[in-house]
Amino acid sequence: QAPIKATCEDMSCKTGFPEDVHSAVVSRSVHGGQPLLNVRFRSCDGNKKIHFGSSEPEDFRVGEDGVVYAERSFQLSAEPTEFVVSAQDKETQQEWQMRVKLTPEPAFTGASEKDQRKIEEIIFPWQQYKHSSPLKRQKRDWVIPPINLPENSKGPFPQELVRIRSDRDKSLSLRYSVTGPGADQPPTGIFIINPISGQLSVTKPLDREQIASFHLRAHAVDVNGNQVENPIDIVINVIDMNDNRPEFLHQVWNGTVPEGSKPGTYVMTVTAIDADDPNAQNGMLRYRILSQAPSSPSPNMFTINNETGDIITVAAGLDREKVQQYTLIIQATDMEGNPTYGLSNTATAVIAVTDVNDNPPEFTAMTFYGEVPENRVDVIVANLTVTDKDQPHTPAWNAMYRMTGGDPTGRFTILTDPNSNDGLVTVVKPIDFETNRMFVLTVAAENQVPLAKGIQHPPQSTATVSITVIDVNESPYFVPNPKLVRQEEGLMAGSMLTTFTAQDPDRYMQQTSLRYSKLSDPANWLKIDPVNGQITTTAVLDRESIYVQNNMYNATFLASDNGIPPMSGTGTLQIYLLDINDNAPQVHPKEATTCETMQPNAINITAVDPDIDPNAGPFAFELPDTPASIKRNWTIVRISGDHAQLSLRIRFLEAGIYDVPIVITDSGNPHASSTSLLKVKVCQCDLNGDCTDVDRIVGAGLGTGAIIAILLCIIILLILVLMFVVWMKRRDKERQAKQLLIDPEDDVRDNILKYDEEGGGEEDQDYDLSQLQQPDTVEPDAIKPVGIRRLDERPIHAEPQYPVRSAAPHPGDIGDFINEGLKAADNDPTAPPYDSLLVFDYEGSGSTAGSLSSLNSSSSGGEQDYDYLNDWGPRFKKLADMYGGGDD
Repeated sequence: QAPIKATCEDMSCKTGFPEDVHSAVVSRSVHGGQPLLNVRFRSCDGNKKIHFGSSEPEDFRVGEDGVVYAERSFQLSAEPTEFVVSAQDKETQQEWQMRVKLTPEPAFTGASEKDQRKIEEIIFPWQQYKHSSPLKRQKRDWVIPPINLPENSKGPFPQELVRIRSDRDKSLSLRYSVTGPGADQPPTGIFIINPISGQLSVTKPLDREQIASFHLRAHAVDVNGNQVENPIDIVINVIDMNDNRPEFLHQVWNGTVPEGSKPGTYVMTVTAIDADDPNAQNGMLRYRILSQAPSSPSPNMFTINNETGDIITVAAGLDREKVQQYTLIIQATDMEGNPTYGLSNTATAVIAVTDVNDNPPEFTAMTFYGEVPENRVDVIVANLTVTDKDQPHTPAWNAMYRMTGGDPTGRFTILTDPNSNDGLVTVVKPIDFETNRMFVLTVAAENQVPLAKGIQHPPQSTATVSITVIDVNESPYFVPNPKLVRQEEGLMAGSMLTTFTAQDPDRYMQQTSLRYSKLSDPANWLKIDPVNGQITTTAVLDRESIYVQNNMYNATFLASDNGIPPMSGTGTLQIYLLDINDNAPQVHPKEATTCETMQPNAINITAVDPDIDPNAGPFAFELPDTPASIKRNWTIVRISGDHAQLSLRIRFLEAGIYDVPIVITDSGNPHASSTSLLKVKVCQCDLNGDCTDVDRIVGAGLGTGAIIAILLCIIILLILVLMFVVWMKRRDKERQAKQLLIDPEDDVRDNILKYDEEGGGEEDQDYDLSQLQQPDTVEPDAIKPVGIRRLDERPIHAEPQYPVRSAAPHPGDIGDFINEGLKAADNDPTAPPYDSLLVFDYEGSGSTAGSLSSLNSSSSGGEQDYDYLNDWGPRFKKLADMYGGGDD
C-alpha cells in the first residue's frame, strides 16, 4: 500500500501537488486493474475540476479520485519504475505535474512486514492558547484524506492501516477508540484500534460490492474518560478489483425483424450488468457478436453496438421463406472489452424473421368449373384453390376473393375457408334455368393486407369460374295467387263460379298438362275440374256461415305435374260474398221479467239480424193483431233503430208466464220480417222493481240440465263421504288387530298350523274311552250355560263356570279369554286326560256330528256365526273367507 500523508490547509495555500517526486513501494507482481497508490493534489478554492493523466497510459491510469491503477499485468524490474502524473484544470487548462517512482518490495527473510513498513500517522489537531488573553484561537482542523484499501486482500490479518495519535500523549495517558459502521456498529469488528498505540487495523478482506466505503470517527480520551481531542472523521474507500464477470439479464434474448429490412434496421437490445465499479474499467462492458447461425445469405447479417448492446442489420437479403430464424452468440467483456485482462460472459439472441406480404396469392388453375341445380341457394358450386408462400394463417397469407365480372345481379358470393384458404363459390339467390343456363365469373384473389412496396399482382392472381345451371322439375304456380272473386251469397249448387288455373315454369321439359285438385274447402261448397281448373259450387253460398270471416271465404287448390319427381303448387281462391236480405230479424233476449203493475214495468228488447247494412236496421217493431189480448195487455215503442221497449198497457196483470209475439221488420229491399216470441215472467215486485215470488228461480230460467248437474254433484259427494267412512272403519280394525297382547308362543292362531302330531302308542290308551263319547240323552234341566265348551264330556259333578265369550270379542281380549278358559279347564274334574286329546283313531259311536265328507254340509256348524274371524287379523283371513261368508 502507498503511504498516506495528511495535508494541512493554512493561510498560505498553494494549489498543486504537495511534492515533486512521490515514491511508493508496491509488490513485484502487478495485476491489471490493481490500485497502486494515491496521489495528493491540493486545491485551495476546492471548486476546481481536475483531470488526472499518466505519461504511460498503456501501463498506468489515474482515476478522478487520484488513485493510480495498473492497466495491465506485468512484473516490476529491480530498478525503480518512473512515470509522470499530470493534473489539468478543465476550465483554465492550467497543468501541474509530479514524478512517481515505484519501487518493488524487497524479499523478506526474517523481519515481518510490519517492521519493514512505515505506518502513516494521523495526528489530532492541536490548539494554541494565549495566556495574556481570555480568548483562545483553535487552529483549523486537519483535512484527513480518504484511506484507499483494495478489496479481496489476502492479508495477513489484522492488517495495519494507519496510526492515530495526539501530540498531548507526551503529558497525558490517552486511550484511542473508533466508532461507526464496521467498528462498533454492524457490520462490527471489521476495523479495530489499539487503545494505547492508536494503531487502526482491518481484520478481514473487504468486498466493495457489499460496502463501497466506511465512515469512522476516531476519539482520544484520558484515563478518566474525559475527551482530550475533538473526534476526527476517517473515510476508508474500498478499491474495486475486477472480481465479477458480466451477467446478462436474460440468457436467451428474443427479437424480431421484418423480412426484406434495409441495412441499419434496429432489431433488439441485449443488456448485461457487472457488479464491479461501473465508473472504473472493471465495470465498463463491451459487446460483440461471436457467431451467427445460419450464415446465409451472409455470415454478417447483424452487428451490435459494443457499448449499448443494440443489434441492427448490416446486410440486405432477409427472406423468411428461406431463413425463418437467426441465432446469435453475444459476448459481454469488462475492462472495456480488453480480451487479455477482461472477464467475459455470453448469451444467446434469437431473431425471428417476421413475414411481410411479399408473395401474392396465385390460383392453381386459370379456369374452375362448377354446376348448380336451379332454385337452390346456400350451395357451394366450386372450390377455388390458391398458393401463397407467405406464413400460413397470417394476414399476409389469408386470401380474400372478389368477383370482377360475370355476376351483375349478385347471385353468387365467395367465402374463404379459414383452414385451407380456398375460395368457396356459393349461390345466394335462386337461379332460373329458363332464364340463365350458364355463368362465367371473373375472380381476383388478394390478401388481407396490401402487398409490400414494389410488388405487383401477377396474372395468376386472376381466374375464371364457369358455372352450369342444371334444369330441375319446378312446382306449378297459380296466377294470380291469391285470386279474388266477388259473388253474391245464395248462389245455388252446381253453378259455375270461376276458372282457377296454374302455369308450369318448365318450358324445356316434356310432360303432360297439369292436374287440379281441392286441398282445403272448410264448408265443402266447391269442386274443381281436374283438367281445366273450372270451379263450380256444390252447396249454396251463405255469407252468414261460420266459415266466412269478414265476408271472405278462403279455399285452397293444388296443381300437380307428372315430372320426375312430381311437383305441385298451391293456390288460394278468395270469395268475397255480397250480402242479400235472406235473414229476418229476431228479438233478443228471448226471456224477460216484469211486474204485475204498470210502474215500473218496461222491458228493453233488441232486434238481431245476421245480415249487414242495408239489409239490417233500422228495424220496425209492432204487436200482431191476433190474439186480441196481446194489444190489449201490452204496448211496444221503438226507442232507436235497433232497440224497442215493451210495457204493460193495463194497470194490473196477474202473475204468470206469458208468450208475447213481436213482429220485427228490417230495412232491406225487399223487406224481411219475422214474428218472435218473447217469454215474459210477470211477478210481484218490491219497491225496487225486483220480483219477490218464490218461484222466480224457475222464472229466471233454471233449466233441467242445471238441476241434473246439481243432483249429480250431491250424489258424488255422498259417495265420497261413504267411502271415507268405510276406509276409516277398516283402518281402525287393522289398528286394533295389531294391538294384540298375546305372546307368539301362546298365540292360539299359531296352533292351527300344527297338525302333524298323531299322539302316543298303545300305552297311552289305558283309560276309559267312554268319557269321550257323546251321552245318549241329555236331560232338559242339565243344559249347560252358554259358552265355549266340549260337547263330548260326561257330566258327573257340578260343572265349573267357564268364561262366557262375547259374540264379537275385541281382538285384545282373546289372550285373557284363553287364559281364563285354561284355568277353568285345569280345575274341571270332569275333563278327560290331556293325552286323550292326541288320539285320533277312535271317534266313538252315536256322535251327533255329521259326515266330514263335505265341509259345505248344512249340518256342519251351519248355525254358528264365524264373522268374528274377520277381526282376528290377516292370519285368519283364509278361515274367515271359508266360514264367515254367510250362505255363499
